[in-house]
Amino acid sequence: MENYIELKKRDTLKIGIKDENGIAKVDENGNEIFIEFDLEDITLPDKYSKAIESAKKAIQKYKNQLTVIDKKQDSKNKNEILSENTKAKIKATEEYYKELEVALNLFLGKDGINKIFGESRYITMFNDFAEMFEPILPEIKMHTENIKKKIQEKYKTVDESVLKDE
Repeated sequence: MENYIELKKRDTLKIGIKDENGIAKVDENGNEIFIEFDLEDITLPDKYSKAIESAKKAIQKYKNQLTVIDKKQDSKNKNEILSENTKAKIKATEEYYKELEVALNLFLGKDGINKIFGESRYITMFNDFAEMFEPILPEIKMHTENIKKKIQEKYKTVDESVLKDE
């Protein structure tokens, strides 16, 4: 190919991921795994807010399901290990994990939760997520404010009828 266009470098924030032993997580090719945010994406704070709101709804729905299950009379077949209520709780928990994953990926991007937590899910995952990202949010907010200012400056209206001293 003779002709190319070259993309300009975008302002991004890359966040590496370490395991519980403080070792950087790597993929099957040995490349470090990271989450990347486009800091020029003015909708990023809104994505975070929507993710948190969706996660809170999933948590509330899950709590309500467990309450309903606990109020039902439990039964168990002779040949089964788990009771009907226990099975229902497991199903509700699996559903909760799926909803939580969808919610948090609104902010993190495709497979973001898997990059951080792997394939396993656990009850306090949302709390851990919130704690991990708390220090990063001010930086994202600052960049968003800068982008807003750039947009306002670029597209501000200029009154052509006003004489200027040049």
